[in-house]
Amino acid sequence: MSHTHPARPGTIRLTVAQALVRFLAAQHSERDGVRQRLIPGTFGIFGHGNVAGLGQALLQNAVDPAEGEAPMPFHMTRNEQNMVHTAVAYARTRNRLQTFACTASIGPGSTNMITGAALATVDHIPVLLLPSDIFTTRTVDPVLQQLEDETAGDVSVNDAFRPVSRYFDRISRPEQLIPAALQAMRVLTDPAETGAVTLSLPQDVQAEAFDWPLEFFRERTWYVARPVPEPSALQRAAEVIRSAERPVLIAGGGAIYSEASEALAAFTDATGIPVLDTQAGKGALTADHPLCIGGVGSTGNNAANELAAEADVVIGVGTRYTDFTTASHTAFRNPDVKFVNLNVKAFDAAKHSATMVVADAREGLDALREALAGHQAPTTHGERARALRAEWEELVAPCFAPHDQELPAQTEIFGALNEMMGERDIVINAAGSMPGDLQALWKARSPLQYHLEYGYSCMGYELPASLGAKMASPDSEVVAIIGDGTFQMAPQEIATIVSERVKVILVILQNHGWSSIGSLSESHGSQRFGTKYRMRDEKSGLLDGGLVPLDIPANIRSYGIEVQEVSDTASFREAYRRAEASTEATAIVVNTDLYGPNPPGNSWWDVPVSEVSTLESTQAARGVYEDKQSPQRHYL
Repeated sequence: MSHTHPARPGTIRLTVAQALVRFLAAQHSERDGVRQRLIPGTFGIFGHGNVAGLGQALLQNAVDPAEGEAPMPFHMTRNEQNMVHTAVAYARTRNRLQTFACTASIGPGSTNMITGAALATVDHIPVLLLPSDIFTTRTVDPVLQQLEDETAGDVSVNDAFRPVSRYFDRISRPEQLIPAALQAMRVLTDPAETGAVTLSLPQDVQAEAFDWPLEFFRERTWYVARPVPEPSALQRAAEVIRSAERPVLIAGGGAIYSEASEALAAFTDATGIPVLDTQAGKGALTADHPLCIGGVGSTGNNAANELAAEADVVIGVGTRYTDFTTASHTAFRNPDVKFVNLNVKAFDAAKHSATMVVADAREGLDALREALAGHQAPTTHGERARALRAEWEELVAPCFAPHDQELPAQTEIFGALNEMMGERDIVINAAGSMPGDLQALWKARSPLQYHLEYGYSCMGYELPASLGAKMASPDSEVVAIIGDGTFQMAPQEIATIVSERVKVILVILQNHGWSSIGSLSESHGSQRFGTKYRMRDEKSGLLDGGLVPLDIPANIRSYGIEVQEVSDTASFREAYRRAEASTEATAIVVNTDLYGPNPPGNSWWDVPVSEVSTLESTQAARGVYEDKQSPQRHYL
């Protein structure tokens, strides 16, 4: 409490930072009768913008809490972008029912969180960001790290959070915190509107005292809604589905976050409609279901893409139809294709001129199954789907087998992991060529197992995400698959993993380059330029000399964890079993072949090729591009 004067009756005198910590500790979410802390802890890095504000408040909560104040655990991270990724992974693993708060200092500390905010908002994952801001009094002006805008005195670098946040507010006076904090909780627990929520906190306001009404700190429960479908919308959707001869269902992330797996399996069993999945939706229908056909779109498998191309009705459940899912609007080639979209967010339900069902995925699937009672897709359609899946599995079997090349392909490692990991274990990945291979090849045995961040496909996500996922699901074995390119971008949270004594397994695939972009570059006429880790050659002047002498195993060991280095699949299997048996974090560095092989594909992704060029490789690629682009269309 402040030593200046006592609080008024019915109030308590706290700083803005102290009040915010106390408020957050009293918030809960509830769905289906299960209640939990909404903000179970705070990640942070302290600097001159927050060390004496939120830093002091978190310290006071830890060592001298006010009467009735719930604890707010603090976890120190090493990089501001990383801590947002950690919070996102935690929230995703908890099906968006819990998340962490993240605090950083003013200037670069706070703007480092912007990439994490974009990822959270793109992926519809709740995270609470508390960036520090400049003085509101302007007595000291400009302060260190202040952006001076000649046209507006109230603009700071934190305004860059606005376009990547679902909710943004700057707390310029203490009393503004009350409505802003309540609005923040509303957005965090809204399944349709959730994403990054940013409360920008000027450093002087953080430390300012105010008489807060005690009612502000009462325990609150925010009920996460399960909207049910409108009856007339349900009837329209059922009518379209009944007219289909070759229907498919695409399961997106919403099917997992709403815990709709049982409802999806029941719907598929009742209707005989094959299920394809997106990166976020893999595992919504488990791989052992005979009508789970697998990934669709640019990085999908041939069986799913053939069914998508033929489909006359596409039922999208909890998907927002990214360009990878639609293969840049070339996946659905039936000229008469119609869409039925079941989504909690009307914006996504309306895509592709669809018949809209705005509802929770679980509630919507159950209602749609009842509306379709007695209806089944043609038996021949289901038989064809199962046959295509069998053909695909036979086609890609060699991806998992050893080859004549000196080093294993990354697909061999994926096959071994898929076989050894339990159904409640979690595999994490985000960027490079690996998500493509994983979507095409991985067989998810539960909705929890497959954790791919591909809405923003952010390099650097995997390692901090392993920390968040393990905190959210401590009984799971959490495995982060990381390319050497991604590893070099963001290894810092190994230190946090060690200090928090969190057991994860880091699998670093080292191929001395950016495999994904290298392959994309080569296929689009740019000859893998700038995609290999090589020394600059004195004669050519290019980065085409010898390998860069980076010692990743030594780098990891410097953080204090055990490292195993292997160069074949058999040794990897042995290393993984040792890591699995360990009680501490372990890294396995696998030397892999830069060139694959990778699974074959029959889909496309729109990456424009130069229309004019002096390079023959680019000229040839332009011709291929124009041919592949020809099926593109709006679905009207």
